[in-house]
Amino acid sequence: MPVQLLKIVNGKPETPLPSHLQKEDLKHLQEGFGHTNKYFQGIVILYYPLTKLSDGRDFFKLVLQDMNNSCSRTDSINILIYGKMAEDCARVVRHGDTFVVAGFKLAKSPTVGEDGRHGCHLEVSEEAGSAIYSVAPKYAYTSLNHLKDGTIVNLYGVVKFFKPPYVSKGTDYCSVVTLVDPSNVKLTCTLFSGNLDSLPKIYKVGDIVRFHRIKIREYNGQMQGITSVGFASLTFDGTVGAPVVPRTSSKVYTFMDEEQKTVEELRVWAASNLSISGPAAKLSGVQPMLFFDLTCQLVGKAKVDGSSFLLKVWDGTKCPYPTWKVPVEARDLEGEKILLHQLRNLTVDVLVYDNHVQLAKSLKIGSFLRIYSIHTKQASAVDEDVSHIEFHLHGGTCYGRGIGVLPESNPDVKELKAFLESVELADSQNMESMSSVELDGTFNNVTVLTDHQDLNNTELKTILNSMAPQQYRIRAKLRTYKPQKLYQSIKLHCSKCKSLQEVPDGDGFDFILQGSAITAPNAELQNTSWYDSVMWTTQDEKQRKIVIHFVKHDEMLQQPEDTLLMIEGGTLKEVWKLTKIFKCVIPVRSTEDDLELLDLSAPFLLQGNIKYYGCKQCSTPKPIKSLSSIAAEQRPSWEPTEIAQVLGIELLQYVFIMKFTLIDGTGALNAYLFDYEKFFQIPASEILSNNFLQQKMQMTMNTLCPPGRKLDDLPWLECFIKSYNVRDGMKHQVYYQIFDTTVAEDVV
Repeated sequence: MPVQLLKIVNGKPETPLPSHLQKEDLKHLQEGFGHTNKYFQGIVILYYPLTKLSDGRDFFKLVLQDMNNSCSRTDSINILIYGKMAEDCARVVRHGDTFVVAGFKLAKSPTVGEDGRHGCHLEVSEEAGSAIYSVAPKYAYTSLNHLKDGTIVNLYGVVKFFKPPYVSKGTDYCSVVTLVDPSNVKLTCTLFSGNLDSLPKIYKVGDIVRFHRIKIREYNGQMQGITSVGFASLTFDGTVGAPVVPRTSSKVYTFMDEEQKTVEELRVWAASNLSISGPAAKLSGVQPMLFFDLTCQLVGKAKVDGSSFLLKVWDGTKCPYPTWKVPVEARDLEGEKILLHQLRNLTVDVLVYDNHVQLAKSLKIGSFLRIYSIHTKQASAVDEDVSHIEFHLHGGTCYGRGIGVLPESNPDVKELKAFLESVELADSQNMESMSSVELDGTFNNVTVLTDHQDLNNTELKTILNSMAPQQYRIRAKLRTYKPQKLYQSIKLHCSKCKSLQEVPDGDGFDFILQGSAITAPNAELQNTSWYDSVMWTTQDEKQRKIVIHFVKHDEMLQQPEDTLLMIEGGTLKEVWKLTKIFKCVIPVRSTEDDLELLDLSAPFLLQGNIKYYGCKQCSTPKPIKSLSSIAAEQRPSWEPTEIAQVLGIELLQYVFIMKFTLIDGTGALNAYLFDYEKFFQIPASEILSNNFLQQKMQMTMNTLCPPGRKLDDLPWLECFIKSYNVRDGMKHQVYYQIFDTTVAEDVV
């Protein structure tokens, strides 16, 4: 029998103890007498950590003081608890609690000479038919306007903002919750626990929480809440009229009738005083550059690389835009293959980063999720008409970014399940009757055509004898490609002047940084209204002065993973260290009036492992203070394109430039691939800094053009090519370019 709670009403238990139990005083407890029908009641004055015995059983020890006589140590007794009951007791016991122990075994205490307590101790366990009743205490609750520094209180509040639990820099999980109540005072609580289930189960703004034993401290004139020993929480749906059912992982908790009234009153107050309609959306209603919350079901997941993870989700509606399919190995994708194929037009790929990866890995296929603050990004493309949308859950926890798992009892989940069951799945009957050989064949196309399905195949011989410009659909084999060293295919392209250039190496960047370090920092440009500055001198012989300027938002510094900073005087090694901690890093130097960017031969921005460059010819750099306009936005995302725009930089884009020699038996032609990320389904910007993606690209090329294979054994590629004229003085040539073609998912 587990630990049970007894509510005391008018001095008596609301639910009486079993009638066969009789109370036993401490002085009458003696060896040799039966105590199976007896109970002892006392106050907890001491308890020890939960431990495991050599046989693997849990063991918990506490000390109860006789309620009738608390003046002597001999009026206290050791209680030894074994098995499942030990774990339950350890979870709920608090100093000063009243415990009732029934059906116990009495044995001589081996520690009486050391602790001076009763000569016997009580042994209890479920196997022995014992029972423990914890008498529910009467709790007092403090309103948010009466909180005092250093106190530990119980309180109720309405959730105004929250960050779903995430892994902190240690091993604990962390959740941040901002509460309000009718006193119109705001309290932000930072909650830590090694057990994810012990943190509040908050699903949306407007939920109501009850916190027991939360510690209050004052910081910068504001009260904050932090977890203390014995912290416990209950969460309630904040919807007026919804059942008052607490969400908690604890099996033992108190909830009095008068507290139900408190929850209902807070619901009514919140409905009139708090905007609780979150930025939720259906996939059918998403737009580019949107941040929104998505309630969905998980149907597939896969590891992408060390800092990102793929979740394939659906909500029964169809996104109105073409969506990006994240390139992963077919064998790495978890999920039911037939269902993934049936839902291929309804699922979207959400790429989650950094601190969200660990939680994403633990999610179970089929579970229902609420993903908070997803970012829809319009992907750049060569052809403006065939751009697509990407779904990103960026690293960090700013604006409540995170993932929550919803139980099937959640009202939103019930509504979603009913809707999903009504959706007719594409090709479901045909797919279920297909053999495994046929099913595998649906995933083995080497390339996929993304448009112009009305075009018929044209032989290469006909194309070579035709005038340009024209568009063609072809079926051919890839005989050779250049460059063979794939990293050499990455170039920088300016969409304005159409120029191409090589990606600079790290040595040139290091040289520019060393040159900029000669300029002394201007102290008058430090600690402005929109950034805070820190300066120090290195201990080496050069004694360089390094300054880091941390950009603020709402006059406050952000979490590192959400922060843009600027650095003066740093080396290449120091800059790369900062990119591993902070979201964006901009190298700068001082002038008389403002900070300025370095030579555009160097990257003007570093984000993660990616260096962003500007076109020297088309850029007109503006003062660094222009960035303050982004910092003032309601939700600054620090996207490279937005940063480049306000700084007057024409952003150079990473592109793949390759030459394919295609043959079809009637002829051979050279077709150029000019692609940002569509053909390989791999962003060109990430190739140079990501070994995993380099390997994936090499595997793709080995599939398209297997080394050492005979011509007859090469796979067929379907693709679109377009011809165009190039004039150089008096010379005229026709060139061919691949377009609107992508490598099949099972290849990449």
